[in-house]
Amino acid sequence: MLSALPKSRSLGFSLIELMIAVAILAILTGLAMPSFQAWLQNAQIRNAAESVQNGLQRARAEAVGRNTDVEFVLGAGSSWVVQLTDGTNIESRSSSEGSRDVTVAVTPAGATTVTFNNFGGLKAANADASVPFTQVNLDSSVLAAAASQELRVTIGLGGNVRMCDPNAPASSPRAC
Repeated sequence: MLSALPKSRSLGFSLIELMIAVAILAILTGLAMPSFQAWLQNAQIRNAAESVQNGLQRARAEAVGRNTDVEFVLGAGSSWVVQLTDGTNIESRSSSEGSRDVTVAVTPAGATTVTFNNFGGLKAANADASVPFTQVNLDSSVLAAAASQELRVTIGLGGNVRMCDPNAPASSPRAC
């Protein structure tokens, strides 16, 4: 028999179902935030390391292309300048461009400049008679050591520039 009153059908979600979904989403977001923040900080380290590596490669290429000595000067943080030995600026980068929370340590300590000769090789001494750095270690100033992915940029005597992971196993191609 047909009923005079039609059955009502629910075409959406009830308020309780929506509240449960929002609560589950909030819990999952709370659990994922620390991992996401660590990922962002490690991305800053990668950004700074790639920037230093690209700046060094640019300085080397300019030295060969211009057939003259070109300097790469590492500034505060991960900022740098590629310039001619007379101080003419070719290119520069500020450390505020995506890598504010990165600490930089060079080897030997206190060195700030690398000079490439017209063959693209590393000069034994800079124009100011200082010793060039051969290694740049980049790490996070915010993350704990266990969560941080430290990276290293090395410069060979022939001028070759390489980025590596000092914590990778020796069998890995990323290892230093």
